[in-house]
Amino acid sequence: MAAEATPRINARYLETFTNSTVRILGRVTSLRGESATIDANGSIQVHLNRDAHLTLNNAAEIVGKVQPDLSVKVFQAMDFGSNIDFKAVEAVVDATHRHKEIFYNAD
Repeated sequence: MAAEATPRINARYLETFTNSTVRILGRVTSLRGESATIDANGSIQVHLNRDAHLTLNNAAEIVGKVQPDLSVKVFQAMDFGSNIDFKAVEAVVDATHRHKEIFYNAD
């Protein structure tokens, strides 16, 4: 059985991927209990799980499901530290959607 695709997205693509599992890399801008806000070409509210250990102002990769309110329920979160080239991240997101047939099924 093939693994579920987790396309890389940013805030601009949230509505397109409602009820889908996605991968987002962004900067943690706030932490409040079991929720956080990340900046991934726009603010995204994420609902953390117990295993998420993020650091304010660090980059974090989130794998989760986009909810109807465009927040993301986190399945997995990883702190990527502070040395991330966000221009490169945006280039990867853009390439993912420009060549979607390689990365995910757009149906």
